[in-house]
Order: sequence, then structure tokens, then C-alpha cells
Amino acid sequence: MTYIDRLGIKALKAKEQLIQIDTEKKNAALRLMAKNLLKHKEAIKKANTDDVINAKEKGTKEALIDRLILNDARIESMAKGLMEISQFPEPIGNVLYERVLPKGMKLKKISAPMGVIGIIYESRPNVTADAAALCFKAGSAVILRGGSEAINSNKAIVAALKDALEEIGINKDSIQLVEDTRRDTATQMMKADNYIDLLIPRGGAGLIASVIQNATVPVIETGTGNCHLYIDSIFNEKFALDITVNAKCSRPGVCNAIETLLVHKDVYKDILPKIEEELSKYKVQLRACEQSVKVLKNAIPATEADWSEEFLDYILAVKVVNDIEEAIEHINRYGTKHSEAIVSDIEENRNKFTKNVDAACVYANTSTRFTDGGEFGLGAEMGISTQKLHARGPMGANEITTYKYIVEGNGQVR
Repeated sequence: MTYIDRLGIKALKAKEQLIQIDTEKKNAALRLMAKNLLKHKEAIKKANTDDVINAKEKGTKEALIDRLILNDARIESMAKGLMEISQFPEPIGNVLYERVLPKGMKLKKISAPMGVIGIIYESRPNVTADAAALCFKAGSAVILRGGSEAINSNKAIVAALKDALEEIGINKDSIQLVEDTRRDTATQMMKADNYIDLLIPRGGAGLIASVIQNATVPVIETGTGNCHLYIDSIFNEKFALDITVNAKCSRPGVCNAIETLLVHKDVYKDILPKIEEELSKYKVQLRACEQSVKVLKNAIPATEADWSEEFLDYILAVKVVNDIEEAIEHINRYGTKHSEAIVSDIEENRNKFTKNVDAACVYANTSTRFTDGGEFGLGAEMGISTQKLHARGPMGANEITTYKYIVEGNGQVR
């Protein structure tokens, strides 16, 4: 019996008990989890400090270390997210569709729990609390497999959540953490069809590709974020400057940060030097196409590989395009179907962009950084789905449920 087998058996037992818990008790448990995160804040920060020190000793990039850090504000934000989840409508047992069939039976389609959900993720320890709470709200047991870089933080967070479950009388195995972070445990989860009903990877391109290629468990892909901003031929200059800086520099290590800036050929000579001046305050390296590199003071020539790269750093690729059609073509070729934006004063072009760009979230005159469950009113999120089946975009509790049909009759036979 493997390590994941043992966790899976416990999860199946917890799953059966979760089905019996009513909404009131479920929400009370979530509120207690939120309070426990604050109660154990110092222990969580101490564990996180160990992870950050280890990451720095390994030479981890600054932007990735930022994703790892848990300070007072971030722990309070985690707790707030759990409180919000507790206040959201019950996602289980809702009637999605009903009708009376020709033979008189009453048919209902109702929302139902997935059962056991597995999450494989990297770096960001806040995912631990968000994922656990969302799965719990959605009536499913969860097996969390974070990366080795955040193992101490994840242990501390899960301990606080489990304490809440025990205190309120709910099976603590409803939330389990894979404490063995060797690669083999991730592989075991990918093959754990007997226990796991749904697997969700969150992390870099390598992790996501590995899960998609190797999993026999059904997967929802939370894709990488090679996101773009396109500046059209007629635009608001303040919008362009503010959105570029925000979308690139506010948190460059997250999946909704832009990685490529596309600029219309009629305006690049004027706007790009101004953008460069603003980005220089954050020491952003610009990798520019043959046309744009000529008007930028400190850019280096872009390579073909740069158009496909999720830098997760203070690096931005820059390309001049002939028109909006070329911008859309470039995005649909190199983008990862995550979040894309246009800055334009031309309504026809904004509509064309939002209609024809193939992405989960498309923005007009606002930043891609809003692709977030909290910003969308979903509370915490499971991730940003970039696929089209089952769920797309930020995934809250409703997106990680399934459904069943209930048919009530009066002795009918076929």
C-alpha cells in the first residue's frame, strides 16, 4: 500500500461523513477555520520564515519568493477568504433543472459533491487554505500536495484547519496534506483513480504539463499565464501607462501578470518611451521586436522564444503590430488562454477583441490583474481554469461540484 493509498482510504471515509453535514455546521466550521488561522498566526509565520530562508539559500528568484511569503496581511487575507466562503450560498443540493417527464415521473438535476479532490500545487501557501476551504464548502474531502519549498508553512496551516474540524466534531481527514514531497507522491496522486475523483494542478508550465500527460484521474487544467496587453491606434494614454505598470509590476510572479505588450504601429514611437520610463522605476527588462527596440533606450532584442515565455519576473516582451487583427492573431497563437487585455477608445475594436480573443478572461481598458476569485466575487478560488470543459476562469465552490439526476415515479416501467 502506497502513501497516497493510505490518505485515499481516509479521504473516502471522510467523504461519506461530509455528505451528512448540514449547511449551518459546514459554515460554522469554516468560520472556526478562519479564526484558527489568526489564532495560530505566529506559528504559521515562524514556519513560513523557515521556508523563505530555505528558498533564499537555494537562489530562488525574488518574484517567486514573494509568492511564498506569509505576513500578517496575507494571513488575515486568507482568514477573510474563508469567512467569505462561509457566507456564500450552499453549492450542494441545488435544483439546476426540473421537469415532469411524459410518463409522469418528476425529474430533477441537482448539484452534488465531487467526492475526493486532489490538488497538486507549488510555492504559494495561501493555496492551502483556499483549496481546503473551497473543497469543504463544496462537500468534498481534499488531499493537498504542495511543493517542498512551502512544506513548513503548509503543515502549520493544515494543523490550524484540522484543529477547527476536530473542535466542531467533523472528521479531520476531510482535509489532508501530503507531507512527503518527493516526486513519487505526486505521481501516485495522478494514478489514484480508486480514491480521487478530480485532480487540479496549480503551478508552473512543467507541473501542469506533467499532470496532464500522466494523470489517469480526471483533471481541470489551471493554466500558466502568458498574458498580453494590446494598445490600440486610438487610446487613453493614462489608461495605457497605468494598466501596463499595474499588470506587469504589482506582482510579476503571479499568473495574471502580463508578459507581452503589443502596440499598434501608428502609436508605438510616442507611447513606448513613456512606458519605458515608468517601467524603469521597477527595473523591468524589456525584450523588444526589431521595430520597437529602435525607440527604446535600454531594451534588448527579443527572440522567438520570448513570445511564448511566462517570465514571472520583471521582464516584458514588446512587439509592434500592424492592426488589431494582427494583435488578436498573435495572442491566439502564443497566449495560454488565461487573461488578455486591450486599451482602446474605439468601441468597435474593443468588441472585436473581446469576441475574437480565445481566453478565459478578456479585459477592455482595465488590468489583467483582476483575474482572481476574490475580485470576481467568488471569495477564495481554486485556480484559474484555462480549459473549456466543466469550468473556465476563476473557480469557486460551484465550479468544483458535479450533478446528479433524481427521478421520482409512481410505479412506472419501460
